[in-house]
Amino acid sequence: MNFNPYAFIENLKYMGLGMLGIIIVIGVIIGVTVLLNKLTSGKKE
Repeated sequence: MNFNPYAFIENLKYMGLGMLGIIIVIGVIIGVTVLLNKLTSGKKE
């Protein structure tokens, strides 16, 4: 078992893309939730 710093640096782009994908999915979920709350909330009196 060895540590190759160059391989770690090469894999950073894939880790970054994965994190970006997670952030995008969370943003879509939050957006849909906010949209559904606005559409289904009744008029406040």
